[in-house]
Amino acid sequence: MKRSKIKSKNRAFIITPQFINRFEAHLKRRGHTVSTTRSYLSSARHFIYWMKTRPINDRRISNKTIQFFVNEHLPDCSCPPPVCKEIKTVRASMNQILLMEGVERIQANIDRSTPAIERTIRSFLYYAGLQEPSSLSGIQKVFAIPMKRFERPMITFLYLEEIQKIIETPDSNTWSGRRDRTLFAILYNTGARISEIVNIKCLDIEDKQCTALHLHGKGRKHRVVPLWKRTSKSIRQWLPQIDQNSHSPLFPNRFGKIMTRSGVEKQLRSAVSKALKQCPSLAGKKVSPHTIRHTTAMHLLQSGVDLSVIALWLGHESITTTHQYMQADIEMKKRALNKMKAPKIRGVKFKPSKDVLSFLDSL
Repeated sequence: MKRSKIKSKNRAFIITPQFINRFEAHLKRRGHTVSTTRSYLSSARHFIYWMKTRPINDRRISNKTIQFFVNEHLPDCSCPPPVCKEIKTVRASMNQILLMEGVERIQANIDRSTPAIERTIRSFLYYAGLQEPSSLSGIQKVFAIPMKRFERPMITFLYLEEIQKIIETPDSNTWSGRRDRTLFAILYNTGARISEIVNIKCLDIEDKQCTALHLHGKGRKHRVVPLWKRTSKSIRQWLPQIDQNSHSPLFPNRFGKIMTRSGVEKQLRSAVSKALKQCPSLAGKKVSPHTIRHTTAMHLLQSGVDLSVIALWLGHESITTTHQYMQADIEMKKRALNKMKAPKIRGVKFKPSKDVLSFLDSL
């Protein structure tokens, strides 16, 4: 007896708050960090808020609706990176929701410059497989989505005199100035991410001499980074000015709470603008906490430190991520070029013909 073929049709559905709650519970069961869960839920809610602006009769999720959302918010990749990353994550998230509900996904290449997309997709796919086993064949096709080619911008980093001026700029006569000096020094010493710096607690200091710091990176990765004697001394001088409870933040704001990313970025922008007067080479450079992280990596590389050690220092999961600093180090390329012998090529001399000489003589 032949089985009758049933043609699957794209069907629309509505994402309810209960669905978001189910997905949140799923993320927690999977053991995702608070930041990852917040990012995924924020992406889904971003789309829902957009849906509320639509006419009442056009609030059902379908392939056509998703495509309209993508075209409206992501006509190209020229939007700022944070916005572009969020919208692309929303698109990937909604694709997997559609797949989970049996709706055909949007055919679109995924930019591999946004790792959050892959994490979102895998999370949704796992959830989709549990909720809709019949969609497993479609799930396998999603993993075959080709990566979109993109241009990787050159890494921006600072020279030693530039980072020194930035660290020395905050006023040491004020409480916030002493905090910022210590914060910027640790940023450069450790090459830590901004999320790691703001979450450092007093208990993360290695010993009374402050010889090292414990950093808690992405994906619950933990590493210990040694400190220069000057950085250790700066921490020891800073500790008596804050609450030294083991769970208190090492760099609190004026209210004694953990500093926000925007707060650190604001203090850094202020320091850069002041340092610009004494260090004109900073003009035109966009300096962020991540720029200091790049600076640490580049200076380690230029000092002859092995790439594998730099990867451990920065908390990179793969050494291929660290390899980008070799491509940006022009000094290393110059040293390699100097070890090569340039080919001896004879210069070509111009010999004028008799006609040209006679013409010149006639002038």
